[in-house]
Amino acid sequence: MVHALIYVLIFLGLQAGTALIVQALWKVVTGSGDLTTAQLITTTAAFSVATLVVFLWSRWAELSPRWLRTRQWMTLSWAVVAALGVIIPALWLQEQMPELPNLIEEQFGMILTTPWGYVAVGLLAPFAEEVVFRGAVLRQLLTTRLTPLAAVSVSALLFALAHLNPAQMPHAFLVGLLLGWMYWRTGSILPGMAYHWANNSVAYLIAAVYPNPDIRLVDIFQGSTTHVYLALLFSLLILLPSLYQLHIWMRRAE
Repeated sequence: MVHALIYVLIFLGLQAGTALIVQALWKVVTGSGDLTTAQLITTTAAFSVATLVVFLWSRWAELSPRWLRTRQWMTLSWAVVAALGVIIPALWLQEQMPELPNLIEEQFGMILTTPWGYVAVGLLAPFAEEVVFRGAVLRQLLTTRLTPLAAVSVSALLFALAHLNPAQMPHAFLVGLLLGWMYWRTGSILPGMAYHWANNSVAYLIAAVYPNPDIRLVDIFQGSTTHVYLALLFSLLILLPSLYQLHIWMRRAE
């Protein structure tokens, strides 16, 4: 448990350190201390790269081709389908909850306005977060006296808290449970990476089509609550079978 907490603290320390370094260098190069989209994207990308270097070089997390050699393409495919099926239920559930402070709404919106922002948030961030929270944190927790369910739950809680943004925490916790389940069943971060990539990619596309962060599902469906519930039902008909298929197809490398 202690090692898992240390990994999270190192993750947060790298985030803070990278932000300070990029900010200082940016001010020297540009002569301005104003926060820009390019600076935010650079900070996010640099943080992800630094995280990967530190955790993989220190062997706190390991990347092995063994699971990929089992050619579990169905597992990867259903992980992506599950990510697509969870979007509308997650948005609907968030709308039913009390509104939580969104501390990085403006910054996140700035990052998602450019293709380079997609590279940082849609590609690098999922890779880095899976390496840390499943490849290091959950891997460590599964070696303790905790049951697999408890280990997955604790890792999901740490994953949610590490976002440092109350508005993201409920969704991050639920997603953390699903990602943790996939890691426990397969022993690989690749299914989680596929899911995480699809989830962040959809978030990028939604931000591109609906730039207003306060838009609600009923607005997207032109004021029709009936269409909202039909979309919710349709999404569940995608999500639930995909979870069942994952249960069938997921296995560890021999």
